Amino acid sequence: MKYHFRNRLVPALAALLCAALFVRLGLWQQHKAEAKQALQTQLDSHMQEAPTALPDNIADPKTWRYRNVRVRGSYETRYQILLDNQMDNDRAGYHVVTPFHIEGTERRILVNRGWIPAPALHSEIPTIETPEEPLEITGNLWLPSEKFYTLEIVLPPGPSTYNKWNSVWQNMDMKRYRQAVPFELHPLVIRLAPDSAAGGFARNWPQPAERMEMNLSYAYQWYGFAVAAIAIWLFLAFRKVEA
Repeated sequence: MKYHFRNRLVPALAALLCAALFVRLGLWQQHKAEAKQALQTQLDSHMQEAPTALPDNIADPKTWRYRNVRVRGSYETRYQILLDNQMDNDRAGYHVVTPFHIEGTERRILVNRGWIPAPALHSEIPTIETPEEPLEITGNLWLPSEKFYTLEIVLPPGPSTYNKWNSVWQNMDMKRYRQAVPFELHPLVIRLAPDSAAGGFARNWPQPAERMEMNLSYAYQWYGFAVAAIAIWLFLAFRKVEA
């Protein structure tokens, strides 16, 4: 018994297209993992540095991502927000994000003060204690992502927005926040240092490389599908013929 290879055009094209698609999806997941690792390396490097004074202007926010900074001023709770659906040790809650009025300027920078548990009734807004006196805070700079999906109803910016402030947000939308408040704002957010007692809460900050193994696992699966597509095509292309 011999085998004959029949290279038919349609099955061959289908197998190649599927394999190419699967490889592309695998590369996409692999690139996501590599990007997370690059950010983790950047964070680990900056965490070894001593805090530096926050500059008045940051032209390129990416160059300051994860830098340790210190700044003196006072919290202002009028435009404080709570980031919803934040987890800490498998418990649901909020991240408390409060504007910080920088001493000697008219500028503010947002400070993520950490995680608080959500009330049993999610419609209730928790009471949050905030220091009123001037103080110095330290932390690392976080650059919120601009890529997210939300079903929130967003009010247009303007005076009506100021009077109807919604304190619970689904995402840290810097563009929306900047348009919604009547003051100048730094482009990054300070994540309060875990050892700082300046009005902070639980601060088990997420790491950039978290879930990187999942991305790599997906990448290997897609590569496996590509190999399987070619293998199935080859298996079906060979036919037994009598000698």
